[in-house]
Amino acid sequence: MANHKSALKRIRQAEKKRVHNKYYAKTARNAVKKLRNASEKEAAVEMLPKVAAMLDKLAKRNIIHKNKASNLKSKLAKHINKL
Repeated sequence: MANHKSALKRIRQAEKKRVHNKYYAKTARNAVKKLRNASEKEAAVEMLPKVAAMLDKLAKRNIIHKNKASNLKSKLAKHINKL
C-alpha cells in the first residue's frame, strides 16, 4: 500500500475517475445498442445525432479512442441507411 499522502490522494482520485468514466462509457454502449436494435428508420435517424455527440464527447475526454468513436459512428450510419 502507498506510504505517501500524495500517493493515497492519487489512488482516491483514480478510483473516482474510473467509476465516472465507466458510467459514461456504459451509457454510450447502451445508447449504441438501442440504436442498433431500432427497427423504425425515423426513430433511428432521430437518435443518431445524440448518440454521435455522446461518442464524440467520450473520445474528446479520452474515455474511448477517437478512432473507435469514428468507427462506431460510421457503422451506425451504414446500419441506418440499410433500414
